[in-house]
Amino acid sequence: MTRTAKTGLEALLTPEESVLVLIDHQPYQFTNLNSHEPTMIVNNVVGLAKLAKAFDVPTVLTTVIEERGGYLIKALQDLFPDQKPINRTYINTWEDRRVVDVVEKTGRKKLIIAGLWTEICVAMPAIQALGEGYDVFVVTDACGGVSAEAHDMAVRRMEQAGVVPITWMAVSGEWQRDWAREPTPPELTQILQEHGGASGIAFAWELQLLATPTTDGAGA
Repeated sequence: MTRTAKTGLEALLTPEESVLVLIDHQPYQFTNLNSHEPTMIVNNVVGLAKLAKAFDVPTVLTTVIEERGGYLIKALQDLFPDQKPINRTYINTWEDRRVVDVVEKTGRKKLIIAGLWTEICVAMPAIQALGEGYDVFVVTDACGGVSAEAHDMAVRRMEQAGVVPITWMAVSGEWQRDWAREPTPPELTQILQEHGGASGIAFAWELQLLATPTTDGAGA
């Protein structure tokens, strides 16, 4: 079983090798999300999903018993209006053959996962997929657990297994890699302005400064 190097240029993500799986961002899961501010998780996972669309990264949506746990949050579903999430009974997404089949059909081996809760619905498929030859990256700030400890212990457990923790903005940087890479910079900067918090604000400020005429000090 071969895996991508953990160091060097090949260890970084590329859009062409990536596939994104978003797991159980549903109302029931959010009601007991205590490791992060829920609005931040919504912001980050929507930003991540928009990135995937901008970089043409295949995205798999999945829910667990949605008839009781609620449908996928609207902000995510609206980005993929024609995609019905795979509704599971398995707690471990990777035990549902439908999900695995969709991922396998992409032919991509860098698996990026975000979901609720980190300690269960993220850790279980991440560890299993890692054992099946995938390079697994977990977007920790688009995940959350029932407590800060639960989230942190899950990340530590996954790291010990070989999963790579990453944040959604780090994903954006690795996918873009070069500002000369067209045509994604306009979409990327728009996403960062909408979801990048202070980074988006700073970028808008920079645009303002660039548009402001300079003076030579006359009349000062």
